[in-house]
Amino acid sequence: MKTIKLMLAAALSVVAVLACLLPTASSAHDLKPGETISRLNVERIKDLVSPGIYWTVENGMDMKIVPYQKISPPQFFLDATEKYAAQVSLEDGKFIRNWVAGFAFPDIDPNDPEAAVKVMYNQERGNFYITDDMHVHSADADTGSLTIDSKGDRHYSVERHFIADWIRLLKYEGRLVHEPMPAITDNHDEVLTKRGMYPLIEPFDLRGVGTVLFRYKDTARMDDTWLYIPMIRRVRRMSSAQRSDALFGQDIDQDSYGGFRGNVGEFDWKLLGVKPALASFHGENLPPKVCERDGGLTYCENWEVRPEVYIIEGKPLIPSYAYSKRIIYVDKEIFMVPYADMYDRGEQLWKSVLLSTRYSRKPNPNTDYEYDRERLFVYAFTVIDMQLMHGTRAAIPGMQFPDETGWYLDIGPDAPQSVTEDWWTIAGLLTGTR
Repeated sequence: MKTIKLMLAAALSVVAVLACLLPTASSAHDLKPGETISRLNVERIKDLVSPGIYWTVENGMDMKIVPYQKISPPQFFLDATEKYAAQVSLEDGKFIRNWVAGFAFPDIDPNDPEAAVKVMYNQERGNFYITDDMHVHSADADTGSLTIDSKGDRHYSVERHFIADWIRLLKYEGRLVHEPMPAITDNHDEVLTKRGMYPLIEPFDLRGVGTVLFRYKDTARMDDTWLYIPMIRRVRRMSSAQRSDALFGQDIDQDSYGGFRGNVGEFDWKLLGVKPALASFHGENLPPKVCERDGGLTYCENWEVRPEVYIIEGKPLIPSYAYSKRIIYVDKEIFMVPYADMYDRGEQLWKSVLLSTRYSRKPNPNTDYEYDRERLFVYAFTVIDMQLMHGTRAAIPGMQFPDETGWYLDIGPDAPQSVTEDWWTIAGLLTGTR
């Protein structure tokens, strides 16, 4: 009898967990295009967003509900997936091997014990909207505190303003637009990608600061990140744990850009569920429209119910990592992250990162720059520290650069906005700063 009771208790526990992961029958289908979700009716979306996003709506971020729109990868990306996916494997259930291009794992069974790590490799390498290179110009950010007055109104007070001249990415593998394809064979550093952000133009006391990051082909190898601090004329090498630290008074850490930009091999992954969820993939406002009810902490945009979203738990393997876990939402259709929550060492909700994305031929409708196909552009994001009531909001292009294109994707080595590979070096970091 005792054994039967224990089995029954275990079964009820599983049912309770599933009830939390799966939306109620009415939650997804009751939302109608044209409706606005605010803190007055926020309970309607409890099963469709993360706890962090629920918090932001409770505190003044409004959501305009629009119809779901399918987003399809381009045919050349699907062709690459078909050509190369069969050879991809996981070593020790964690480290990817033999990936060339396209989605690494196009067919993922939720019952597969390796499903979560496969989703995260698709998220890292399946970004069909950037296959070769990325150049982002004139991004800016504000950071400040959120206060609540005696009437319950929210106020966002900007403390510091940041402007980054350039953010760049060079992909050495998975290239599908410009030669050499599918990989740069002259790769003595054995990297998967090189990223950089420099120089900072504002604030004045951080002018000239910059970073360069190498992610290696061998996913068992930790990233290398270098930070240049002109005030002391030194390049500082950052540890993997420091990538989870917020720098310069901002709330975002390097692993939170794009929802998640950490090294997949440095986490234990678990699939918590697959369900419909709200996401903002078809934004319309550029410059982004700050929300009035939260004092401008977040951006108010279009939200749609995406049919299937993976909910992934990532626990860091590095003991000194700032977070105990990340709960990351990954859209099944495009393997892009609309938002993610981060938890402190006591397993309490700490921060949330929220991305606002456009799907268009034009990265900025105010300029003439146009692509031959629709692409995804993250034109704004917010990182909120719920515990400190503090937040950082960013826009690409920056709010004060309404006539800047902002995003230059897969432009190749000969475009006016391109740079040589020396840009992604310590020497480039030193000589290229202002």
